[in-house]
Amino acid sequence: MGTIKTTNIEPIADNGTVTLGSSGDTFTIPSGVTMVNNGTQTGFGGTNTPAFEAILSSSASINHNTPTKVQCNTEIFDTAGAYDNSTNYRFTPQTAGKYLVYSKVRIDTTAANCEIVVSYIYKNGSSYTYSVVDFDSNDGEGATTINSSIIDMNGSSDYVELYAFGKAASGGGTLAVEGASSNYGTVFGAYKIIE
Repeated sequence: MGTIKTTNIEPIADNGTVTLGSSGDTFTIPSGVTMVNNGTQTGFGGTNTPAFEAILSSSASINHNTPTKVQCNTEIFDTAGAYDNSTNYRFTPQTAGKYLVYSKVRIDTTAANCEIVVSYIYKNGSSYTYSVVDFDSNDGEGATTINSSIIDMNGSSDYVELYAFGKAASGGGTLAVEGASSNYGTVFGAYKIIE
């Protein structure tokens, strides 16, 4: 056992590699020691994946006063192919961890005298969190709900979905969730947080 004191360690060959220890070894950095990195690092920390974001590419009808799945059908990105944008419109990450799940839902409130807009993030078929906008139905505008929550997912069967509805004082019918291929009105996404 001994201590090596030096100011610089370099490989024998230019642009070579220096290996510290072997499999199973532990290197301890004592309290109070500062590590400064001015180069490129790999293999440290974590990543915010799996991750996805999807949009509703064109406006779609939802039921009045009944939670209806919002079918975000166009992926902006999907790092692990874990979002189903054609059949179930759900995110099943297949990697255990905590995920920040978020949504933005824009509903045309001019139809059916709409006064309340609600969006839900569902986990495994049941409401996990929701967001409500209550407003004057005579404003002639749309309403947007913003929703997010950190959700623990088991990595095998857990999934999340986006639901929404509008409540009108004047009865039933359908309402339009606004979608577009740009200036996205309705968005659904998630990413794994680093723990």
